Amino acid sequence: MSAKDHSSLFSDLTRLFLPRSIALVGASARPDSVGGRTLENLTRVSDFKGDLYLVNPSRDEIGGMRCYPSMASLPAAPDVVIITVPAQAAIEALESAAACGVPFAIILSSGFGEADEEGARAEAQLCEIVQRTGIRVYGPNCPGLNNINARLGMSFSPAFRHDLHPGPIGLATQGGGLGRTFMQAMERGIGVGMWASSGNQADLEVSDFIHYMADAPDIKVIVTLIEGFKSGRKFVAAVRHAARMGKPVVALKVGKSEYGIRSAQSHTASMTGSAEINSAVLRQFGVIEVDDIDELVDTAWLLARRLPKGDEKLVVYASSGGAATLAADKVGSAGLELAEFAPETLQRLRALLPSYMPVSNPVDVGTEIFTRPRLVDDSLQVVVEDPSVGLVLYPYPLDYGQMIQQNAESTIRVQARTDVPILPVWMSDRIGEGYQAFVKAGLTPSRSLSNAVKAVQRWIAWGNWRRAFDPDFEPLLPEDAVAAQGDRPLHALSEAEGKRRLAASGIRVLPAGVATNAEEAVRLAEECGYPVVAKIVSKDIAHKSETGGVRVGLGSAQDVSEAWTNIMASVREKAPRARIEGLLIEKMAPSGGAEVFVGVQRDPIFGHFLTFGLGGIYVEVFKDVSRRMLPLNEETALEMIRELRSFPILDGARGQPKRDIAALVHLLVQVSEFVKNNAAELDELDLNPVWVGEQGQGAIPLDAVILNGIRN
Repeated sequence: MSAKDHSSLFSDLTRLFLPRSIALVGASARPDSVGGRTLENLTRVSDFKGDLYLVNPSRDEIGGMRCYPSMASLPAAPDVVIITVPAQAAIEALESAAACGVPFAIILSSGFGEADEEGARAEAQLCEIVQRTGIRVYGPNCPGLNNINARLGMSFSPAFRHDLHPGPIGLATQGGGLGRTFMQAMERGIGVGMWASSGNQADLEVSDFIHYMADAPDIKVIVTLIEGFKSGRKFVAAVRHAARMGKPVVALKVGKSEYGIRSAQSHTASMTGSAEINSAVLRQFGVIEVDDIDELVDTAWLLARRLPKGDEKLVVYASSGGAATLAADKVGSAGLELAEFAPETLQRLRALLPSYMPVSNPVDVGTEIFTRPRLVDDSLQVVVEDPSVGLVLYPYPLDYGQMIQQNAESTIRVQARTDVPILPVWMSDRIGEGYQAFVKAGLTPSRSLSNAVKAVQRWIAWGNWRRAFDPDFEPLLPEDAVAAQGDRPLHALSEAEGKRRLAASGIRVLPAGVATNAEEAVRLAEECGYPVVAKIVSKDIAHKSETGGVRVGLGSAQDVSEAWTNIMASVREKAPRARIEGLLIEKMAPSGGAEVFVGVQRDPIFGHFLTFGLGGIYVEVFKDVSRRMLPLNEETALEMIRELRSFPILDGARGQPKRDIAALVHLLVQVSEFVKNNAAELDELDLNPVWVGEQGQGAIPLDAVILNGIRN
């Protein structure tokens, strides 16, 4: 999408997150009501310096503040109106606010699309007002909007007063419950600058908030919890904008299993989509996908502390030999690399550590730390000064009260003098003063070695991705109106027609033709050159082999004539209603080639994806595939091929011949271009198998299935 198209997708939300004036519709003196709790958060907990107007036709004042009977009676149009009244009254208040020129409305009220058919009709009314007037709506059915860095809570939640630890993380969620779970990780020392929970997403959605946070100067890392995608186009634009701004996005996508998808669909009107496709989108745009809230916390906070370069090497530093070894095992299993100390570092450590302690990485300082309080200050300082060290992993397997507290304070002092992140891992269930010292200092302790190493792994991987990121990549995304159509009738091209179209686009296929009788089949076979393969041609038969519709290795005219007779008899018996066009007679590929598959499918939200893998058990059993949004360039196509676990088979492992990788790259790019040129109609394309010869022999599709969609 062009820069112009990109800008048209998003509104400037500055006045929503930083309003100069607010109106509260449904303000109440009852502390247990939505209007009462919202008023308390705005007046007693927030530090809001702007104008606050209370709207309640039944009251003259609340707590000494004047009440206005309606939006129309306000002395000025506020930047934001917060609506807390029931659904139908909320619609009326929104209409009035739009008439007054209010740019933003936060609708906390429930009873809309999440409730029943009547609620769905009310939400449709809300959307109509948005379309007609231009007012932007946050919600409905949401907990509100919190700008913690500005100490502003436009929310009815009684927990707002407890979640006021500001910081560099922006949180954009659909659901309120899991968002609150992340917020309460403030107890571990993380700082959250703002939290937007979109509720029903009738208008503004998670993507809008990601885009805003990408531009917000007080936000370094964006965290998002996603149930489904309302607009694939907006989501891609938002996360790509974050990547261009150098801000990592860490995501927890719920609704992956059949159970989770069912639950997510009952909770939100957004589409959950295929887990594999969703993950491919996230990967391609550098969104770090995690599997649970604790991983979300650890990964986001490490990124907030320091952005990685992508080549960091680790040091394991510990006072327990067992903890050091366990940590080293986790590092090795994750494919991470321990740093090798420079000679000067080894010399300085030998001078500090007891002679009986080996000096290496992991660094085990042993029980000396309990009798020499300065040992951590001195030895850890040496470690972080080594030029090869990018991060220190420091497991704390137990709590020894004051001793561990002193040890933690030493670690905090060293961290204050270096940019190298020191990541404490508090493994004990006993939470002592040492743990609290880390929390207070912002060195959020991870609660398990596994999660800590996962966070480091994702941290480094994002740095690698960032270096290779192409900010100009424009994916083939469907228009939202097209995506909303969902399923549509499909018709399959015959293999012969599919291959003709591929050949017309420049993709190499084997010589072939369609015969309508046995004599023509023999003539075509002689033109192609023996041996040949014969395949039934029928749009009504998707799996030719199951009907006996394929014969291979035909080496003579007699073989071809017999194949015609046998195929026709078998197909008429097993698929009597199939409309038969003839036989495809095709030159057989040389023996000895490797077989791969290339598939394209259209996702209703994110458009066309290309899937690549080796054939047979590698895809069926091991699910060893790579996926990308289209279009591809040669660099991306090569990445797809190389990232397969089974790539060594193509690359000449154990004496196998090296395959023609260059031709395979060229084929993937050609397929991408074919899809791009036929994107409006093409829904699926399956080239399986694709024959890949040795270097210089090429890559040739041996079968082709193309499904085109028919739009009404």
